[in-house]
Amino acid sequence: MSTETEILSEVEALKVKVSDTRTLYREVCALLFFTFGITPTANKLYQYVRRGSMNVPTEEVGKFWDDLRHRARVDIERPDLPDPVKAIAAEAIAALWRQATEAARDELAVARLQYEQEAEQARAGRDAAERAVVGMHAAAEQHRADLECARAETDAMREELEAERRAHAGTLATIQQMQRQLEEASRQQQSLQEGFAAEVAKAREAAEAANERAAGAERRALREIEQERQARARADAAVDAARAKLAEVETSGRELAVQHAAKATRLEIDAHQGKLALEAAARARDGFARRVADLEQELASCRQEVSRHQAEAQTLRALVERLTPAHEVGLAARRAGRRKAEPTDS
Repeated sequence: MSTETEILSEVEALKVKVSDTRTLYREVCALLFFTFGITPTANKLYQYVRRGSMNVPTEEVGKFWDDLRHRARVDIERPDLPDPVKAIAAEAIAALWRQATEAARDELAVARLQYEQEAEQARAGRDAAERAVVGMHAAAEQHRADLECARAETDAMREELEAERRAHAGTLATIQQMQRQLEEASRQQQSLQEGFAAEVAKAREAAEAANERAAGAERRALREIEQERQARARADAAVDAARAKLAEVETSGRELAVQHAAKATRLEIDAHQGKLALEAAARARDGFARRVADLEQELASCRQEVSRHQAEAQTLRALVERLTPAHEVGLAARRAGRRKAEPTDS
Protein backbone atom coordinates (compact mmCIF):
# COMPACT_ATOMS: atom_id res chain seq x y z
CA MET A 1 0.00 0.00 0.00
CA SER A 2 1.47 3.42 -1.00
CA THR A 3 1.67 6.44 1.35
CA GLU A 4 -0.93 8.36 -0.66
CA THR A 5 -3.37 5.46 -0.48
CA GLU A 6 -2.82 5.11 3.26
CA ILE A 7 -3.40 8.90 3.75
CA LEU A 8 -6.66 8.71 1.79
CA SER A 9 -7.79 5.71 3.84
CA GLU A 10 -7.01 7.52 7.13
CA VAL A 11 -8.80 10.70 5.96
CA GLU A 12 -11.90 8.69 5.01
CA ALA A 13 -11.87 7.09 8.48
CA LEU A 14 -11.64 10.57 10.07
CA LYS A 15 -14.54 11.81 7.91
CA VAL A 16 -16.69 9.03 9.36
CA LYS A 17 -15.67 9.80 12.96
CA VAL A 18 -15.55 13.65 12.88
CA SER A 19 -18.58 15.63 11.66
CA ASP A 20 -17.35 19.18 12.40
CA THR A 21 -15.45 20.62 9.37
CA ARG A 22 -12.86 22.69 11.32
CA THR A 23 -12.15 19.84 13.73
CA LEU A 24 -11.71 17.52 10.74
CA TYR A 25 -9.17 19.90 9.15
CA ARG A 26 -7.20 20.07 12.43
CA GLU A 27 -7.16 16.28 12.72
CA VAL A 28 -5.94 15.95 9.12
CA CYS A 29 -3.16 18.53 9.87
CA ALA A 30 -1.98 16.46 12.82
CA LEU A 31 -2.24 13.26 10.76
CA LEU A 32 -0.06 14.65 7.94
CA PHE A 33 2.56 16.23 10.21
CA PHE A 34 2.93 13.75 13.07
CA THR A 35 2.05 10.44 11.35
CA PHE A 36 3.40 10.85 7.82
CA GLY A 37 5.95 13.71 8.34
CA ILE A 38 4.31 15.87 5.65
CA THR A 39 4.08 19.66 6.04
CA PRO A 40 0.35 20.49 5.91
CA THR A 41 -0.80 23.31 3.59
CA ALA A 42 -4.23 24.71 2.79
CA ASN A 43 -4.21 23.22 -0.72
CA LYS A 44 -3.25 19.76 0.50
CA LEU A 45 -5.87 19.86 3.24
CA TYR A 46 -8.60 20.85 0.80
CA GLN A 47 -7.55 18.15 -1.68
CA TYR A 48 -7.93 15.49 1.00
CA VAL A 49 -11.03 16.79 2.85
CA ARG A 50 -12.97 18.85 0.24
CA ARG A 51 -15.38 20.41 2.71
CA GLY A 52 -16.32 24.05 3.21
CA SER A 53 -14.53 26.96 1.51
CA MET A 54 -10.79 27.54 1.07
CA ASN A 55 -10.81 29.97 4.02
CA VAL A 56 -11.45 27.13 6.46
CA PRO A 57 -8.29 25.06 5.72
CA THR A 58 -6.22 28.28 5.57
CA GLU A 59 -7.38 29.35 9.04
CA GLU A 60 -6.96 25.88 10.51
CA VAL A 61 -3.41 25.55 9.15
CA GLY A 62 -2.54 28.87 10.78
CA LYS A 63 -4.04 27.74 14.09
CA PHE A 64 -2.13 24.46 13.83
CA TRP A 65 1.24 26.20 13.40
CA ASP A 66 0.43 28.65 16.22
CA ASP A 67 -0.45 25.77 18.50
CA LEU A 68 2.71 23.93 17.47
CA ARG A 69 4.90 26.97 18.19
CA HIS A 70 3.17 27.40 21.55
CA ARG A 71 3.96 23.78 22.40
CA ALA A 72 7.59 24.20 21.34
CA ARG A 73 8.04 27.27 23.58
CA VAL A 74 8.79 26.52 27.22
CA ASP A 75 8.26 29.23 29.89
CA ILE A 76 10.04 28.98 33.22
CA GLU A 77 7.75 30.57 35.83
CA ARG A 78 10.36 31.03 38.59
CA PRO A 79 10.72 34.69 39.71
CA ASP A 80 13.85 33.89 41.72
CA LEU A 81 15.82 32.89 38.57
CA PRO A 82 17.59 35.44 36.39
CA ASP A 83 16.24 35.97 32.90
CA PRO A 84 19.36 34.51 31.16
CA VAL A 85 19.01 31.32 33.21
CA LYS A 86 15.31 31.15 32.35
CA ALA A 87 16.13 31.54 28.65
CA ILE A 88 18.84 28.85 28.76
CA ALA A 89 16.50 26.47 30.64
CA ALA A 90 13.70 27.13 28.18
CA GLU A 91 16.03 26.47 25.24
CA ALA A 92 17.28 23.27 26.87
CA ILE A 93 13.73 21.99 27.46
CA ALA A 94 12.73 22.92 23.90
CA ALA A 95 15.80 21.09 22.59
CA LEU A 96 14.83 18.03 24.63
CA TRP A 97 11.30 18.19 23.28
CA ARG A 98 12.61 18.47 19.69
CA GLN A 99 14.92 15.50 20.27
CA ALA A 100 12.01 13.51 21.69
CA THR A 101 9.95 14.48 18.65
CA GLU A 102 12.72 13.35 16.29
CA ALA A 103 13.09 10.08 18.20
CA ALA A 104 9.33 9.55 17.99
CA ARG A 105 9.46 10.20 14.25
CA ASP A 106 12.30 7.66 13.86
CA GLU A 107 10.31 5.12 15.84
CA LEU A 108 7.31 5.95 13.65
CA ALA A 109 9.37 5.31 10.50
CA VAL A 110 10.56 1.97 11.89
CA ALA A 111 7.00 1.04 12.88
CA ARG A 112 5.74 2.10 9.45
CA LEU A 113 8.41 -0.05 7.76
CA GLN A 114 7.49 -3.01 9.99
CA TYR A 115 3.82 -2.49 9.22
CA GLU A 116 4.54 -2.38 5.48
CA GLN A 117 6.48 -5.67 5.79
CA GLU A 118 3.62 -7.24 7.72
CA ALA A 119 1.16 -5.88 5.18
CA GLU A 120 3.28 -7.34 2.36
CA GLN A 121 3.28 -10.72 4.13
CA ALA A 122 -0.46 -10.47 4.59
CA ARG A 123 -0.91 -9.62 0.91
CA ALA A 124 1.31 -12.60 -0.01
CA GLY A 125 -0.84 -14.83 2.21
CA ARG A 126 -3.97 -13.38 0.64
CA ASP A 127 -2.59 -13.98 -2.86
CA ALA A 128 -1.72 -17.56 -1.94
CA ALA A 129 -5.21 -18.04 -0.55
CA GLU A 130 -6.72 -16.57 -3.72
CA ARG A 131 -4.58 -18.89 -5.83
CA ALA A 132 -5.77 -21.80 -3.72
CA VAL A 133 -9.37 -20.65 -4.23
CA VAL A 134 -8.73 -20.43 -7.98
CA GLY A 135 -7.30 -23.97 -7.87
CA MET A 136 -10.36 -25.14 -5.98
CA HIS A 137 -12.57 -23.49 -8.59
CA ALA A 138 -10.62 -25.22 -11.37
CA ALA A 139 -11.00 -28.57 -9.59
CA ALA A 140 -14.71 -27.90 -9.14
CA GLU A 141 -15.00 -27.08 -12.86
CA GLN A 142 -13.17 -30.32 -13.70
CA HIS A 143 -15.55 -32.25 -11.46
CA ARG A 144 -18.47 -30.53 -13.17
CA ALA A 145 -17.06 -31.56 -16.56
CA ASP A 146 -16.64 -35.15 -15.31
CA LEU A 147 -20.19 -35.02 -14.01
CA GLU A 148 -21.46 -33.84 -17.40
CA CYS A 149 -19.57 -36.70 -19.09
CA ALA A 150 -21.09 -39.18 -16.64
CA ARG A 151 -24.52 -37.74 -17.34
CA ALA A 152 -23.92 -38.04 -21.10
CA GLU A 153 -22.84 -41.66 -20.66
CA THR A 154 -25.91 -42.31 -18.52
CA ASP A 155 -28.17 -40.78 -21.17
CA ALA A 156 -26.48 -42.90 -23.86
CA MET A 157 -26.93 -46.04 -21.75
CA ARG A 158 -30.57 -45.13 -21.21
CA GLU A 159 -31.05 -44.67 -24.94
CA GLU A 160 -29.43 -48.04 -25.61
CA LEU A 161 -31.65 -49.60 -22.95
CA GLU A 162 -34.69 -48.02 -24.57
CA ALA A 163 -33.58 -49.40 -27.95
CA GLU A 164 -33.20 -52.85 -26.37
CA ARG A 165 -36.66 -52.52 -24.89
CA ARG A 166 -38.07 -51.62 -28.31
CA ALA A 167 -36.21 -54.56 -29.88
CA HIS A 168 -37.55 -56.81 -27.11
CA ALA A 169 -41.06 -55.59 -27.86
CA GLY A 170 -40.47 -56.32 -31.58
CA THR A 171 -39.27 -59.82 -30.71
CA LEU A 172 -42.36 -60.41 -28.59
CA ALA A 173 -44.56 -59.23 -31.46
CA THR A 174 -42.73 -61.60 -33.86
CA ILE A 175 -43.17 -64.52 -31.45
CA GLN A 176 -46.86 -63.72 -31.07
CA GLN A 177 -47.22 -63.58 -34.87
CA MET A 178 -45.44 -66.98 -35.13
CA GLN A 179 -47.79 -68.39 -32.52
CA ARG A 180 -50.79 -67.14 -34.53
CA GLN A 181 -49.33 -68.69 -37.70
CA LEU A 182 -48.80 -71.99 -35.85
CA GLU A 183 -52.39 -71.96 -34.64
CA GLU A 184 -53.57 -71.20 -38.18
CA ALA A 185 -51.46 -74.10 -39.55
CA SER A 186 -52.92 -76.38 -36.88
CA ARG A 187 -56.43 -75.37 -37.92
CA GLN A 188 -55.58 -75.98 -41.60
CA GLN A 189 -54.13 -79.40 -40.74
CA GLN A 190 -57.29 -80.24 -38.80
CA SER A 191 -59.41 -79.14 -41.75
CA LEU A 192 -57.32 -81.22 -44.18
CA GLN A 193 -57.60 -84.27 -41.91
CA GLU A 194 -61.35 -83.84 -41.77
CA GLY A 195 -61.51 -83.48 -45.61
CA PHE A 196 -59.32 -86.57 -46.04
CA ALA A 197 -61.61 -88.57 -43.75
CA ALA A 198 -64.62 -87.40 -45.79
CA GLU A 199 -62.92 -88.41 -49.07
CA VAL A 200 -62.08 -91.83 -47.65
CA ALA A 201 -65.69 -92.28 -46.53
CA LYS A 202 -66.92 -91.27 -49.96
CA ALA A 203 -64.46 -93.71 -51.59
CA ARG A 204 -65.64 -96.50 -49.31
CA GLU A 205 -69.26 -95.73 -50.14
CA ALA A 206 -68.36 -95.71 -53.83
CA ALA A 207 -66.57 -99.05 -53.43
CA GLU A 208 -69.50 -100.54 -51.60
CA ALA A 209 -71.86 -99.29 -54.32
CA ALA A 210 -69.57 -100.73 -56.98
CA ASN A 211 -69.48 -104.04 -55.19
CA GLU A 212 -73.26 -104.04 -55.06
CA ARG A 213 -73.43 -103.23 -58.74
CA ALA A 214 -70.91 -105.98 -59.48
CA ALA A 215 -73.00 -108.49 -57.49
CA GLY A 216 -76.12 -107.53 -59.48
CA ALA A 217 -74.27 -107.79 -62.71
CA GLU A 218 -72.93 -111.13 -61.62
CA ARG A 219 -76.44 -112.39 -60.95
CA ARG A 220 -77.57 -111.00 -64.26
CA ALA A 221 -74.59 -112.70 -65.91
CA LEU A 222 -75.89 -116.06 -64.74
CA ARG A 223 -78.98 -115.43 -66.78
CA GLU A 224 -77.19 -114.17 -69.80
CA ILE A 225 -73.57 -115.21 -70.20
CA GLU A 226 -72.69 -112.67 -72.81
CA GLN A 227 -74.32 -109.87 -70.98
CA GLU A 228 -72.68 -111.19 -67.81
CA ARG A 229 -69.26 -111.01 -69.34
CA GLN A 230 -69.82 -107.51 -70.59
CA ALA A 231 -71.33 -106.43 -67.31
CA ARG A 232 -68.51 -108.14 -65.43
CA ALA A 233 -65.98 -106.34 -67.56
CA ARG A 234 -67.67 -103.01 -66.87
CA ALA A 235 -67.88 -103.83 -63.18
CA ASP A 236 -64.22 -104.78 -63.01
CA ALA A 237 -63.28 -101.57 -64.79
CA ALA A 238 -65.38 -99.52 -62.35
CA VAL A 239 -63.83 -101.33 -59.37
CA ASP A 240 -60.31 -100.71 -60.71
CA ALA A 241 -61.11 -97.05 -61.26
CA ALA A 242 -62.55 -96.75 -57.76
CA ARG A 243 -59.54 -98.49 -56.24
CA ALA A 244 -57.18 -96.18 -58.19
CA LYS A 245 -59.15 -93.19 -57.01
CA LEU A 246 -58.99 -94.46 -53.40
CA ALA A 247 -55.22 -95.01 -53.65
CA GLU A 248 -54.75 -91.55 -55.12
CA VAL A 249 -56.83 -89.95 -52.37
CA GLU A 250 -54.91 -91.88 -49.67
CA THR A 251 -51.53 -90.87 -51.19
CA SER A 252 -52.57 -87.19 -51.42
CA GLY A 253 -53.75 -87.27 -47.81
CA ARG A 254 -50.47 -88.79 -46.58
CA GLU A 255 -48.44 -86.16 -48.50
CA LEU A 256 -50.53 -83.33 -47.04
CA ALA A 257 -50.13 -84.80 -43.56
CA VAL A 258 -46.32 -85.00 -43.99
CA GLN A 259 -46.16 -81.40 -45.32
CA HIS A 260 -48.21 -80.02 -42.44
CA ALA A 261 -46.18 -81.99 -39.91
CA ALA A 262 -42.92 -80.50 -41.36
CA LYS A 263 -44.41 -77.01 -41.34
CA ALA A 264 -45.55 -77.42 -37.74
CA THR A 265 -42.03 -78.61 -36.79
CA ARG A 266 -40.43 -75.55 -38.42
CA LEU A 267 -42.86 -73.24 -36.62
CA GLU A 268 -42.05 -74.90 -33.29
CA ILE A 269 -38.27 -74.47 -33.98
CA ASP A 270 -38.80 -70.75 -34.84
CA ALA A 271 -40.83 -70.27 -31.67
CA HIS A 272 -38.06 -71.88 -29.59
CA GLN A 273 -35.42 -69.61 -31.20
CA GLY A 274 -37.65 -66.57 -30.49
CA LYS A 275 -37.86 -67.60 -26.85
CA LEU A 276 -34.04 -67.91 -26.67
CA ALA A 277 -33.66 -64.43 -28.25
CA LEU A 278 -36.18 -63.05 -25.72
CA GLU A 279 -34.19 -64.50 -22.81
CA ALA A 280 -30.92 -63.01 -24.21
CA ALA A 281 -32.59 -59.59 -24.56
CA ALA A 282 -33.81 -59.83 -20.94
CA ARG A 283 -30.27 -60.63 -19.74
CA ALA A 284 -28.87 -57.69 -21.75
CA ARG A 285 -31.55 -55.43 -20.27
CA ASP A 286 -30.55 -56.51 -16.72
CA GLY A 287 -26.88 -55.78 -17.53
CA PHE A 288 -27.77 -52.30 -18.79
CA ALA A 289 -29.83 -51.68 -15.64
CA ARG A 290 -26.85 -52.63 -13.45
CA ARG A 291 -24.60 -50.32 -15.50
CA VAL A 292 -27.08 -47.44 -15.07
CA ALA A 293 -27.13 -48.07 -11.29
CA ASP A 294 -23.29 -47.99 -11.17
CA LEU A 295 -23.25 -44.71 -13.14
CA GLU A 296 -25.82 -43.18 -10.79
CA GLN A 297 -23.61 -44.12 -7.81
CA GLU A 298 -20.58 -42.49 -9.53
CA LEU A 299 -22.75 -39.41 -10.18
CA ALA A 300 -23.67 -39.16 -6.48
CA SER A 301 -19.97 -39.53 -5.53
CA CYS A 302 -19.02 -36.69 -7.93
CA ARG A 303 -21.71 -34.46 -6.44
CA GLN A 304 -20.36 -35.09 -2.93
CA GLU A 305 -16.81 -34.25 -4.12
CA VAL A 306 -18.02 -30.97 -5.69
CA SER A 307 -19.87 -30.05 -2.44
CA ARG A 308 -16.69 -30.74 -0.41
CA HIS A 309 -14.56 -28.51 -2.68
CA GLN A 310 -17.15 -25.71 -2.50
CA ALA A 311 -17.09 -25.91 1.32
CA GLU A 312 -13.26 -25.70 1.30
CA ALA A 313 -13.43 -22.65 -0.99
CA GLN A 314 -15.90 -20.93 1.36
CA THR A 315 -13.58 -21.70 4.31
CA LEU A 316 -10.64 -20.09 2.48
CA ARG A 317 -12.69 -16.99 1.67
CA ALA A 318 -13.67 -16.65 5.34
CA LEU A 319 -10.00 -16.99 6.32
CA VAL A 320 -9.01 -14.18 3.91
CA GLU A 321 -11.77 -11.95 5.29
CA ARG A 322 -10.58 -12.57 8.86
CA LEU A 323 -6.94 -11.83 8.00
CA THR A 324 -7.57 -8.35 6.53
CA PRO A 325 -9.48 -6.82 9.52
CA ALA A 326 -6.85 -8.20 11.93
CA HIS A 327 -4.12 -6.04 10.36
CA GLU A 328 -6.37 -3.00 10.34
CA VAL A 329 -7.02 -3.48 14.08
CA GLY A 330 -3.26 -3.75 14.76
CA LEU A 331 -2.62 -0.53 12.83
CA ALA A 332 -5.27 1.36 14.82
CA ALA A 333 -3.75 0.12 18.10
CA ARG A 334 -0.26 1.26 17.12
CA ARG A 335 -1.56 4.70 16.09
CA ALA A 336 -3.41 5.09 19.38
CA GLY A 337 -0.16 4.29 21.20
CA ARG A 338 1.72 6.91 19.19
CA ARG A 339 -0.89 9.58 19.99
CA LYS A 340 -0.51 8.82 23.71
CA ALA A 341 3.27 9.25 23.38
CA GLU A 342 3.01 12.78 21.87
CA PRO A 343 3.84 15.72 24.33
CA THR A 344 0.98 17.67 25.86
CA ASP A 345 0.70 21.45 26.47
CA SER A 346 3.12 22.73 29.18
